[in-house]
Amino acid sequence: MFKLSIENMRIALSSIRSQLLRTCITVFIIAIGIWALVGILAVVSALRNTILDDFASMGANTFTISQYDVADRMAKNKSVQKVNPVITYAQAKEFKKEYLFPFSTVSISFNAATNIEVKNDLMKTDPEVSIIGCDENYLPNSGLQVTQGRNFSYTDVANDHFVCVVGSDFSKKMFKDYSPVGQTISVRGYKFKIIGMLKEQGSTFGKNEDQRVFIPIQIARSIFNAANLNYDIKIGLLQDNLLDQAVDQAILDFRNIRRLTPAHTANFGIERSDDLIRSMMTQVNMLNVAAWVIGLITILGSSIALMNIMLVSVTERTREIGIRKSLGAKKKTIATQFFTETIIIGQLGGLIGTLLGIFTAYGLAQVMHFNFTIPWNAIIAAFATTFIVAIISGLYPAMKAAKLDPVEALRYE
Repeated sequence: MFKLSIENMRIALSSIRSQLLRTCITVFIIAIGIWALVGILAVVSALRNTILDDFASMGANTFTISQYDVADRMAKNKSVQKVNPVITYAQAKEFKKEYLFPFSTVSISFNAATNIEVKNDLMKTDPEVSIIGCDENYLPNSGLQVTQGRNFSYTDVANDHFVCVVGSDFSKKMFKDYSPVGQTISVRGYKFKIIGMLKEQGSTFGKNEDQRVFIPIQIARSIFNAANLNYDIKIGLLQDNLLDQAVDQAILDFRNIRRLTPAHTANFGIERSDDLIRSMMTQVNMLNVAAWVIGLITILGSSIALMNIMLVSVTERTREIGIRKSLGAKKKTIATQFFTETIIIGQLGGLIGTLLGIFTAYGLAQVMHFNFTIPWNAIIAAFATTFIVAIISGLYPAMKAAKLDPVEALRYE
């Protein structure tokens, strides 16, 4: 049996070499389908990795009270969405004072400004830095790690110290020859001493998370004063199993702060980190399904092309089949020979398409700043798909070749 398989492979390779141009075209047609399938699946996998990494840093035990529920607004028609009042600083401060849920920490923050220019004595940045006003609990509640220096202390925030924590880009550009900790930067003419630098975050959907400056919230309020500022309240929990109760208590407390009766619907949003991850994963899974649909449509065309090529091969080799049958070759032997040839062509196409898909996905992941890993699921799916395509495409031509009458085959011109 083993010798017969080797002989069938030798004959198949010999036939492939004799029709090299036709084989290359067939392999390329199959490769295009696998290229599309593997490439899209690999990009979707990289997107999933990026989302999981981004939200893993937030922790599964955090939630935010904000002006709107982002997931709810995405699901509804914009024309019928109600306008919620902003969360004022007084409401945020009152909540932080009144919320006494065990094992919890509350932070208050707001986006003070974007596209800000930051200077020091030697140079200045491009006007692309974001300023965040926050308290001492914001960084740990947001999963942001300080790699150099320290976080804000209660004293820094309470006494309005002109200190700041910066993103990792400051060590690459403004302070590339030395540590930024202990240095002084100027924001809107106000000088801040850098007390900490964050771990590199990278870009999320085109937004650079490493070009941010965090300053005490009261100082941010005085420098970047504006009407109707909206504040975010982020709550972090130290225990895994208290999130549901903590959210319920937060809703109750904030409804009381806003003087809402039981008849009134909530005019604020609750964003749970675990819900946000699930929502994003749902969207990614939809992309995954779309990738399979697109890839399978392309592969359907590839399988038709492969079957057509094998039918042509059977027709061209009719006399050869007649000679083999006249020398005693069985139907099973003839069928296996053509079947082996189909599988080899299919697997060659799958291999080339897989390599092209991986390299293409890697390039796109680098451009879009996704976390690329080798998509083993996509690779296994590609080879399984090409094997199935080869079986489906090669079954009819192999059966046709096996059923040829040896006398009629020998007479074929």
